[in-house]
Amino acid sequence: MKQVVIDKNDSGQRLDRFLKKYLSEASQSFIYKMLRKKRIKLNNKKAEPNTILSEGDIIQFYLSEETLEKFKASNQIKKSSLVPNIIYEDENILLINKPVGILSHSANKEYGNNIVDSMIHYLTTKEEYNPRIEKTFKPSICNRLDRNTSGIIIGAKNSEALRIMNASIKEGSVHKYYKTIVKGIVKEEGIIEAYLSKDEDKNMVKIIEDGKEEAKRIITKIKVLKRSNDYSLLEIELITGRTHQIRAHLSSIGHPIIGDIKYGDRRVNELFKKNYGLESQFLHAYKVEFSKVESPLDYLNGKVFTASPRSKFLTIEEELFGE
Repeated sequence: MKQVVIDKNDSGQRLDRFLKKYLSEASQSFIYKMLRKKRIKLNNKKAEPNTILSEGDIIQFYLSEETLEKFKASNQIKKSSLVPNIIYEDENILLINKPVGILSHSANKEYGNNIVDSMIHYLTTKEEYNPRIEKTFKPSICNRLDRNTSGIIIGAKNSEALRIMNASIKEGSVHKYYKTIVKGIVKEEGIIEAYLSKDEDKNMVKIIEDGKEEAKRIITKIKVLKRSNDYSLLEIELITGRTHQIRAHLSSIGHPIIGDIKYGDRRVNELFKKNYGLESQFLHAYKVEFSKVESPLDYLNGKVFTASPRSKFLTIEEELFGE
């Protein structure tokens, strides 16, 4: 019989969800069967799958060591050569300025070369995270950016910070601002709304005016920072955060982002590629502002953090709009 003591990072979740992470190679039916047969107990008693775990709870596994090892999640850390560009860090969170061309999280065979793996490797090196001690928790990011969108990503070091930050983002207590340059002169500012429908096969979205086709409502706030003869420098605040929302929404109103291969203007993109070597969308998540975040992360309320884009973006902005 093996015992696992629940610590702070694993508390507050359902028993079955903990078990699905702890025994990640086991099927859901196997886990539920072991609970029914009392081969897995909680505090020496039969437990229901939806029981909420508390710090100090003890899970008993009446399974062979061989079976446990076969089903347990690997705690091997993926080494990363990517050094996160950290603009702020405390005991609960860190803010990372993600460069263009880097994924937010791993996909396919790009292990290590992404923000999540680099953050975990960084915290492991600092000895702030020890996978051999943790049962299921891993430091994680609270927001994601497209591969070719740069800017601020929020990382959580512990489960409480992750829960609070995710809830704060969902409730609109974390305000995320982007800078972008678009084709044309944007005359109207304010909030625009529409519906977004995703094409999974093409990994693209389309903007429609009503909620048909299982589309999701999107809300985007536009502020014009500068105008030139042919382009506008905008600050965008995401009220909702959907896949490709900013890129598709701006394109749908006739102002595609320069350099955007999927939703942009081919002629404009070719011009900026020729003149500046720009091969990705000019979109940078440059600022986050915290408000009404609950305790113990309430010390963040009222704080604003900014991150500079890469030098190529700054050069384009200066040449189009001046200082």
